[in-house]
Amino acid sequence: MTTLTDGDMLHARNLSKHFVLHNQGGIRIDVFDDLDVSVACGECVILAGPSGSGKSTLLRSLYANYKPNVGSVLVRHGDRIVDLCTAEPHEIVEVRRDTLGYVSQFLRVIPRVPSLELVMAPLMARGVSEDRARERSQVILDRLRIPEKLWSLPPATFSGGEQQRVNIAMSFVQDYPILLLDEPTASLDADNRKTVIALIQEAKARGAAVAGIFHDAEVREAVGDRNFEMTEVRRAA
Repeated sequence: MTTLTDGDMLHARNLSKHFVLHNQGGIRIDVFDDLDVSVACGECVILAGPSGSGKSTLLRSLYANYKPNVGSVLVRHGDRIVDLCTAEPHEIVEVRRDTLGYVSQFLRVIPRVPSLELVMAPLMARGVSEDRARERSQVILDRLRIPEKLWSLPPATFSGGEQQRVNIAMSFVQDYPILLLDEPTASLDADNRKTVIALIQEAKARGAAVAGIFHDAEVREAVGDRNFEMTEVRRAA
């Protein structure tokens, strides 16, 4: 069944994921089993549960970084529905470019590329003019309190909080219909947490569907609409 309920932007159905540790005698680790979760326009679903329950693995599966062993991840991509579990690589690239934003816990970028250019890149990949991309990128970097003197520098030598703010800027610089957020405020101070809360609320107000992991109670209460509870199912076999 490759359809979505009206209003849903993302639906993971019957999703199961395990890892096989080939260097440990083929031990199988079950992470989650038969999950079913959807996210609607303008909604923020909090992935909740104890450490080890598979929250980050689920987010990576929703972004197609991990391929689930069973199930489907349906995404509303423009005027069609794409199942990321069966999509061709070029389709996944297209969905990530236009529809699906992802903020991970760690900044992984091409070395030696200036921060401003990193933030501009997602816009320019969609055909936004260089001038417009620079203008929007400068606005988001300024909102996230990245000093202008750092914009021309690669973020490898930045503090952890500054790197995370560049990471956030790269996903919030454009209006993705779906946002996946893995602890986006984990290394931020109070003022920058408030800025990220505002950015998430603005995304929801324009209709974005958001799924995320937020260990900060203040952030959960400010942006979350409902929790999706996960339980630890790790079984070695």
